Amino acid sequence: FLVEISGTTVTITCPLTESDINWETPEPKPARGERKYIIENHDSSSANVTCKSANKKYQLYLNARVCANCEELDALAVTGIITADLLITLGVLILVYYFSKDRKGRTSASAGSRPRGQKMQRPPPVPNPDYEPIRKGQREVYAGLESRGF
Repeated sequence: FLVEISGTTVTITCPLTESDINWETPEPKPARGERKYIIENHDSSSANVTCKSANKKYQLYLNARVCANCEELDALAVTGIITADLLITLGVLILVYYFSKDRKGRTSASAGSRPRGQKMQRPPPVPNPDYEPIRKGQREVYAGLESRGF
């Protein structure tokens, strides 16, 4: 059998070459003797189709899915679409690599980053002198403080 599908039309060609071909189908039968059986507005339902002549009989189980709004693509168009998609993807990857390789040595100035200058040698001054750390020679300021015994 040769089965051709275009839109919602299904065309079935019988393998017999005789002129006296009889079709057994669930739908309206074609004229007797024709090799082609054409189903207009097929509803995608399965069907058993038989073509026979005097001494030979061929059966076909037809389970064709059809749609009215489908577009037919040949192999060359599908190959072209896939190739174009791969080339565009490769181009984007090359552009991203090219523009990102210059930023490797740079540091970003974000809000959470510290400036990279010399490390500070001493802490900032304490705002209240009562909390200054005890230094050598200044013990008399704290001499009046004694530990309490409980």
